Amino acid sequence: MSEATSKYSITMPRDIAEAARARSGPSGLSAYVAAAVARQIERDNLNELIQVAEAEHGPITEEEIQSMRDQLHRARQQQTSGEADAA
Repeated sequence: MSEATSKYSITMPRDIAEAARARSGPSGLSAYVAAAVARQIERDNLNELIQVAEAEHGPITEEEIQSMRDQLHRARQQQTSGEADAA
């Protein structure tokens, strides 16, 4: 069962709206915009979590950020090599 939807009227710059319409594909502009808004909400929620963590534990250092990026990169490489081995 799909989620209930409501119709809204929004205003945005024409060039952004046309670029979104061109990229929206068969799912349509509404689905494209809904996905973009959902991603922004996820980012906003993550930023709120980061603010809470930094308030409790202090700011995140560049070294910590780079360490996490390195771990993510290694995990992605392992996942990609595992998928290639399975094929």
